[in-house]
Amino acid sequence: METTSFSLVKWYMDCVSDSGEAAILYCADLRWRGVHASLGSLLIAPADQPPLTTTSLGRFTISTSPEQISVNHHRLKVGGQWQSASPPFQSAVYQGPGGSVIWNCIQPRSVVSVCTPHGDQMGLGYAECLSITIPPWHLPLRELRWGRFVSNDHSLAWIDWQGPYSRKLAVLDSRECILESVSESQVVAGDASLQIAPGRALRSGRLSSTILPGASALRRLFPRSLFNVDEQKTLSPGSLTISGQAYSGWTIHEVVKWEL
Repeated sequence: METTSFSLVKWYMDCVSDSGEAAILYCADLRWRGVHASLGSLLIAPADQPPLTTTSLGRFTISTSPEQISVNHHRLKVGGQWQSASPPFQSAVYQGPGGSVIWNCIQPRSVVSVCTPHGDQMGLGYAECLSITIPPWHLPLRELRWGRFVSNDHSLAWIDWQGPYSRKLAVLDSRECILESVSESQVVAGDASLQIAPGRALRSGRLSSTILPGASALRRLFPRSLFNVDEQKTLSPGSLTISGQAYSGWTIHEVVKWEL
């Protein structure tokens, strides 16, 4: 297998309303072994109903400018606009002989309007794009903690990569800072401290039972072990303290465990 022939571009875009309703859209473009596949997944979490995930193979359109991201996924019947409220940030999270993982926080803080089959939603959000040129089952990774906090005034995003290769990285208001510690209840990065309250589960379980049931054709392409990756994604109220001043907002954070 030629690892250099692998290419995965994965968009993640979210929106959380003032009342805590969440919408998360994934759009991915995969090229490997002569196969070109596009995948979309929409997670909706109404305030008074259990979260619902819908996944579908099919093309999507994304247009970007320094000010705005516009996206439309026909099969998922979802479209939206992410208006930038802070500058972008980009970093190579991993680089090795087999490929790389580039983390592009295109919009660490966004003003969002999104239309879904479950209704329209407006709120603050976040948008990133991962560019991966190494098959995920070859990554030197055992556990990943990722999250983002967004308020009217500030944003914080972080990656804690643990395994044979380790990397900690935080982005506070579009600038890189040292990620000192991260847990399910607190993140300390640079001169900021984020307190994360108990929240509600957005998704819990292995990929085989969460995202991938709507893309069963991919089972024939990927190793079976990839479907055992476990994801715990949570939506929580958060309070970010900078220089003694506290700012309230919403946090989406997750723990992903590779059992390959």
